Amino acid sequence: MTNPDLLLRESCVPSDRVRLANDRDLRPDGDFVLYWMTAARRTHFNFGLERAAAWARALGRPLVVLEALRVGYLHASDRLHAFVLRGMADNARRLAAAGVVHHAYVEPRPGAGKGLVAALAGRACLVVTDDYPTFFLPRMIAAAAKQIPVRFEQVDSNGLLPIHAPDRVFTTAFSFRAYLQKNLLPHLRHRPLADPLAAALPAPSKELLPRDVLTRWPMASPELLSASPAALAALPIDHAVPVVTRIPGGPEAGRAALAHFLRVNLIRYDAERNDPDARATSGLSPYLHLGHVSVHEVFAELERLEGWSEKKTKPAGGKREGFWGMSAPAASFLDELVTWREIGLNLCALRPDDAKRFESLPDWAQKTLADHEPDPRPAIYSLAELEGARTADPLWNAAQRELLRDGRIHNYLRMLWGKRVLEWTRSPREALAALIELNDKYALDGRDPNSYSGILWTFGRYDRPWAPERPIYGTVRYMSSANTLKKIDLERYLVEFGGPEASARPDKRHGKRK
Repeated sequence: MTNPDLLLRESCVPSDRVRLANDRDLRPDGDFVLYWMTAARRTHFNFGLERAAAWARALGRPLVVLEALRVGYLHASDRLHAFVLRGMADNARRLAAAGVVHHAYVEPRPGAGKGLVAALAGRACLVVTDDYPTFFLPRMIAAAAKQIPVRFEQVDSNGLLPIHAPDRVFTTAFSFRAYLQKNLLPHLRHRPLADPLAAALPAPSKELLPRDVLTRWPMASPELLSASPAALAALPIDHAVPVVTRIPGGPEAGRAALAHFLRVNLIRYDAERNDPDARATSGLSPYLHLGHVSVHEVFAELERLEGWSEKKTKPAGGKREGFWGMSAPAASFLDELVTWREIGLNLCALRPDDAKRFESLPDWAQKTLADHEPDPRPAIYSLAELEGARTADPLWNAAQRELLRDGRIHNYLRMLWGKRVLEWTRSPREALAALIELNDKYALDGRDPNSYSGILWTFGRYDRPWAPERPIYGTVRYMSSANTLKKIDLERYLVEFGGPEASARPDKRHGKRK
């Protein structure tokens, strides 16, 4: 058997980001190296693509990139499909320019793509794919591993910290932040290449992919990759969840969003990010979630902007401030980007079944919510009423309307959005189920470890007990629309998303109703 470690001397992908998904051997005389792009849907700063390209060079075989899109996943819709398809179109252009075969396949009906990976793997030297710890992807990889007859590698491109580096699940942001401050810097010395396709690759033949494969699983048409209304209408997906035109998908749009944030909003981030009217957030979460932008690229751009080096870091003992040695806005942003985003990855990687489970909450949170489950609720709303933003709370309705229209809720208001549903459902479990359903169905960054950790935070995950003990909430942190309106003006936000009932909001300045 060929020793893979001897062949792959040029690969710079750290070993703690690579896992074997099966126990099959490398086939050096295969026709090509196959990279199955599933979660890191980009051609820059991508450890998986870098690993596959290194294998192709080492073996002297062409590289084939398979990027497929199913229609049978939960909540498949025009919105989610369009975002992913536009990314596939970006990747098609980029890979063609690099001389790499890119097979973009979109299922016309549920299950039509079954067998495609195995068919390509039957001709491959080995298969490389992405290691992503939630949604249907782990099950899909496990099922494919049984059918792939060659070496099958999973590569982690999720965060700055390899998801399998820690050996425990962290229960608070403070403890995870302290771990990062002690352990992250060595991992930052081993980053993905900005362009893994810069070095030459073996040239593919004109008919590299088998004809029977192309006949049964044809390449997506340009019309489909453009996510045209007609092409989307022909697919068996939810057409009632419309495309978000304000937030286009794809690596190109994601990199443009990053450039805009660093140029315009970063300087205001620490002071104004909790104010929806200020619009000082990054807007990167959909692109990070769907793999169109790499957290390593975000960090590299921030590093360049701040003139940062490892020497600037200082011991901080798990505190938010002081560790990075960057400006206050940059340090505040990094705490959200790294600590809060990657603590969700930590749970999903080590305990994937707990990502959405009520029973994964801290014992104190489960007990206090159970103790107060019999408490009277001010109102009970059905899922349909919540979905349609038909509650008596104008601010909550505005947040839900933002989700319906734009596929996102402002970061601060998303916390309030989650907290209030606890008051309007018969039990905490019912509230959790409603929030996950709404978020997964409409949010461009739903179905994500960070989304689930954010939703479960509203029930006490990664938090501590708060006094005084209150009805319904117990000692879980309390938030209210009235207090939010006292802290933040929200004039612009309520005009945009408030609907007709927003005119009844009390005027904080004059104590009158508008």
